[in-house]
Amino acid sequence: MADQKRDYYEILGLTKNASDADIKKAYRKLAKENHPDVNPDNAAAEARFKEINEAYEILSDPDKKGKYDQFGHAGVDPNYGAGADGGGFHGGGFGGMDFDLGDIFGSFFGGGFGGGGAAARNGPRKGENVHMSLTVSFEEAAFGCQRDVTVQVIQDCDTCHGTGAAAGTTPETCGTCRGTGTVQVQRRTAFGVMNTSGPCQTCHGTGKIVKQPCTKCKGKGKVRKNQKIQVNIPPGIDDGQTISMRDKGHAGTNGGPAGDLMVTVTVRPHKEFERDGYSVHSRHHVSVIQAMLGAELEVETLDGKVKYTLPDGTQSGTVFRLKGRGIPYLQSSGRGDHFVTVVVDIPGGLNAEQRELTEKLGESLGQYATGKQGFFEKRKKKK
Repeated sequence: MADQKRDYYEILGLTKNASDADIKKAYRKLAKENHPDVNPDNAAAEARFKEINEAYEILSDPDKKGKYDQFGHAGVDPNYGAGADGGGFHGGGFGGMDFDLGDIFGSFFGGGFGGGGAAARNGPRKGENVHMSLTVSFEEAAFGCQRDVTVQVIQDCDTCHGTGAAAGTTPETCGTCRGTGTVQVQRRTAFGVMNTSGPCQTCHGTGKIVKQPCTKCKGKGKVRKNQKIQVNIPPGIDDGQTISMRDKGHAGTNGGPAGDLMVTVTVRPHKEFERDGYSVHSRHHVSVIQAMLGAELEVETLDGKVKYTLPDGTQSGTVFRLKGRGIPYLQSSGRGDHFVTVVVDIPGGLNAEQRELTEKLGESLGQYATGKQGFFEKRKKKK
């Protein structure tokens, strides 16, 4: 069956040779543009956001990315392209033969190349991680906050408790593979007769047969649910950093633990502050008179307004530091500093009286405008 889903690289606007950094950068940009917080009541943006997260979940995982690059959607979704028998994808290759190279070499060398595939296949496996993006304000990132989010995850069916069997019944051991999930097949090759192993086609590698499927999950043992989770944003987190919430992802298999919820934080820009590590930078405008004579200022910080004594003769571009008024250190005590750049505002459009007073001041300071005659120079020439 041909792929019906969009190509994951196409979704992120990338090509197959994109690096991990390219993938992360594209995801952050698109997730920010299509985030539901930025596009309220926009069903198209919400669908696009889910599509972007699905693509990133696959391409950010080296193992999944490798399977996707080789087999497409069939390599990462066992239900994709399944035929009438529900067989799905069985990792075929070499003319449809279902086997692992480890199993082939194991038949020659006693399993020295990663044997035990059956045990690994039917043993406990951790669930997949779930990726999402969360947008917070500059202040929320600085001081931390709590957010309730709703995430769609795969969980064990609460009707059959993950067995896939209807109430009052249990899965039966597969008679073909006798519960191992794998079968041995003899094949004639150029090297002679080879014993290979692969997933059992009767039970699709599970080792169990469900004769009476659960009506809720249709025998899969798993269902998708919207799960409400409280995310704790730690103080000091920066834009693009990811929080890992253990066991909040998709359910594991065969008793394995659940995956993790990976929350990538996007910080909205602030209208006055800029962040550099744990430092905060801002500008504060003062008048020429304040710069010349000095002044008591009230400077806006993350903690509100604080007083600062501006010394006389301060030049435009001067930077002063407000110690301990910056970003709290992530998972540590203490804070960075707030650096304020002074901007001296030069008045324009002076009237005649103001101009005369300014020129008098300039004359008393021994400073004259270049390229123009001052007020007193004009008067001297008239005499």
